[in-house]
Amino acid sequence: MEISLFEPRIPQNTGSIARTCAAFDIKLNLIEPLGYSLEDKYLKRAGLDYWPLVKLRNYPNFKNFKESKLNKRIIAFSKKNGVYLKNFRFIEDDILLFGREDTGLPDNVINNCDSLISIFMPNIELSNNEKKGVRSLNISVACGIAIYEAYKQINLKNGN
Repeated sequence: MEISLFEPRIPQNTGSIARTCAAFDIKLNLIEPLGYSLEDKYLKRAGLDYWPLVKLRNYPNFKNFKESKLNKRIIAFSKKNGVYLKNFRFIEDDILLFGREDTGLPDNVINNCDSLISIFMPNIELSNNEKKGVRSLNISVACGIAIYEAYKQINLKNGN
């Protein structure tokens, strides 16, 4: 499994996600442009002393990233009408793709992915304003939820 961040903007989020990737021994792909430098002190602080354990790869753009992953499923995450996470079945080589903190994944990126997943939130803000609530989860929280579910499914299939 791999985690990919499309044009991330907040170094603390990327640092936190990198730490989770290190804990689960998962590759982390960053798709540029980034909203910060990889030398950013907040990025390093959020990842603590786990950076040597992070398998990090940068890509200059989505096209380059997509071309390098031709034989793998790219699974997009968005609040935009995806299959709920609990209803999706992961396989070992899946790449989980998360969008920018401010704008998410653009439609042209979502349309170039194999599947779209949404994480159920019971207090989400509805478009018809019937219910006021949370617009979205923090990307590092959403990423952690997705990693855990995918990791659990894959390891149950493999008898672990």
